[in-house]
Amino acid sequence: MSTVAARTFRSTPFRAAPDTWKQIVDLLTQGRSGDARTELLAVSGVASSVIADQAPKDAAIVVTCDGPRTRVYCLYDEDAVEGSDANEGPLGFDALSGDWRVSLPCNEENLSWVQRALKGHSSRVTARDLNDDVPSNAESARSQVLTFDPKGFLEP
Repeated sequence: MSTVAARTFRSTPFRAAPDTWKQIVDLLTQGRSGDARTELLAVSGVASSVIADQAPKDAAIVVTCDGPRTRVYCLYDEDAVEGSDANEGPLGFDALSGDWRVSLPCNEENLSWVQRALKGHSSRVTARDLNDDVPSNAESARSQVLTFDPKGFLEP
């Protein structure tokens, strides 16, 4: 089981969806410039659309890397204005260390176009149905490595 950090950002109407994405990018990049920041900002329009659709209200934006997993949620409406459940503080680790990935939750009706749009800007930022979870790195590695072939197993 890997370590998981969670953050919750105040979104609309407290801050516009594009501003919410910029704050999330600032968190993930620790405010540093570089390739990761450039790649995350390249998908701003698509990510902002996902945020505006309120997909990350209950389904997290999931960031995986060589370190702990980061789950990012957004608050909306009165919860965003009031802000008592927000936690936008810095992470105690580099959320984009090593082979990082960002998985955006998306409403089913928008998933196809969001996936196509993201593919045009990034290989590391992807979208998934908001009802699906992102497998852990260990689960992902197991599913790629272990394949049981009973026919081959039984042959002499």
